[in-house]
Amino acid sequence: MQWLILIVIIPYLYFLLKIQAGLASIKPFHPDEKTEIFISVIVACRDEERRLPFLLSDISGQNYNPDMFELIIVDDNSSDSTFKVATGFRSVKNLKVLKNNGSGKKKALRTGVEASEGTLIITTDADCRTGKNWLTTIVSFYAGNKPEMIICPVKLESGKGFFLRFQELEFLSLQGITAGTSISRNPVMCNGANLAFLKESYLRYADSLHDELSSGDDVFLLHNIKKEPGRNILWLESDQALVTTQNADTLSSFLRQRARWISKAGAYKDLFTQVLAIVTFVTISVQLLLITFGLFFPGLLWVFAAFFVLKSIPDFLILFNTTWRYEERSLLKWFIPSQLVYPVYVLAIFLYFLRHKTGVRF
Repeated sequence: MQWLILIVIIPYLYFLLKIQAGLASIKPFHPDEKTEIFISVIVACRDEERRLPFLLSDISGQNYNPDMFELIIVDDNSSDSTFKVATGFRSVKNLKVLKNNGSGKKKALRTGVEASEGTLIITTDADCRTGKNWLTTIVSFYAGNKPEMIICPVKLESGKGFFLRFQELEFLSLQGITAGTSISRNPVMCNGANLAFLKESYLRYADSLHDELSSGDDVFLLHNIKKEPGRNILWLESDQALVTTQNADTLSSFLRQRARWISKAGAYKDLFTQVLAIVTFVTISVQLLLITFGLFFPGLLWVFAAFFVLKSIPDFLILFNTTWRYEERSLLKWFIPSQLVYPVYVLAIFLYFLRHKTGVRF
């Protein structure tokens, strides 16, 4: 009778294998012509005096006509010299450095968009690094496909040790789900660290991005565009369009970031995103319960083992595809340890979120 618990894994297998099928059909994009349109690159940042100069240097070195893009840095009430660092940079021809009209990253982004002159907006973060063909690749893709939103790849910088490797694997799995669902024309997430969208689209939904929440403007914009019939949201598969961002350097900052991510989940209205989130949470919860009760009822350990293997199959396929595309196949040696830790990690994030939401200490 206890083996009937394995029925719970069926929806997870269905959705993840369907996402894997989308990943398997991905084809890299290669720009075949040099297209130039005027674009706006927006970076909303706070207290980034140390990392911002590296991004500014990357953008100043773009293989794109400097007359055809503007860079807008929006300082979100920094307590350091971020604003001074940005205003003192002289290597970008069309540079605007603004103060946030309000408080928080969402308001900062809106400040930048409202001041922008480009039809196409490209966003990234101050702690990101880009290649020299970043803008050229995105603009070429836009010119050939005319999407309303372009979801571009993001990768964590490489680190050493299990903690950093775990972050990289988890981030790559999220990138796999992002790409797989986007290719299947049913995207569930995106990342504002590397995102392009029409200015008109953003302004159309600017009042529906849940300003009461500290993050999520990127995903809320995605879901708003997605719900309208005929809107075109595309994944851009290209290592030339990829940006690299930094790992969380401490466990507390890592948990805080992930708790911030889940804090917005309750406001999602996209049905597929809701279903996928519920299926994933239930699957991980059952896995955690099986190992816990297996300590008292040893027969359940065999059920846990079978559940673990079944869940690991689509997880591995997605990660195998994504690590191969991102040239990070060496990370797969950390797959099994990460799978064992993952349920505990999800529980830790959930408890961390509840603690800061309710003030209750566990």
